[in-house]
Amino acid sequence: MRLIARCLAVSLAAGFALFAAGPAPASGRVPGRAHAARNSAGFEKALIQPAELVQELKEPEAKRPIVLHVGFEVLYRGAHVPGAIYAGPASTSAGLEALRRAAARIPRAREVVIYCGCCPMTKCPNIHPAYDALLKMGFRRLRVLNLPDDFARDWATKGLPVHKGSQP
Repeated sequence: MRLIARCLAVSLAAGFALFAAGPAPASGRVPGRAHAARNSAGFEKALIQPAELVQELKEPEAKRPIVLHVGFEVLYRGAHVPGAIYAGPASTSAGLEALRRAAARIPRAREVVIYCGCCPMTKCPNIHPAYDALLKMGFRRLRVLNLPDDFARDWATKGLPVHKGSQP
């Protein structure tokens, strides 16, 4: 069991290193990479700092933002923002469909915070497609958790609260 966990960790690290290195040679493109290179309308103004989100999550439930994790499930299970809902990796069509299903139940007037945290935000294949999809669905109180490096460095190692497992 420990060997399997170690192999998975090594595989994930290698996969993320390859992803950060650039597009896969076989296809010439990594899904979502075009989004990472461009800047979605209003994206920079939508950023929320980790400490600010922690404070907002202490508010009564009706005032708290809904937090959606739009990255890879293995990272969500490893550690995520407490209360965050796993909504699928927005870099794939299946992930975008899962995001749309999760968001369909959320009132459009509610504040929503999205985050991924898989890698540096400028290279993230998930955050811009998720942001764009939610804007198209009519969400106007949409914010993006500012994780310039990744979830581990910008949230977890700073001692901010985390939840582990597949439940919010």
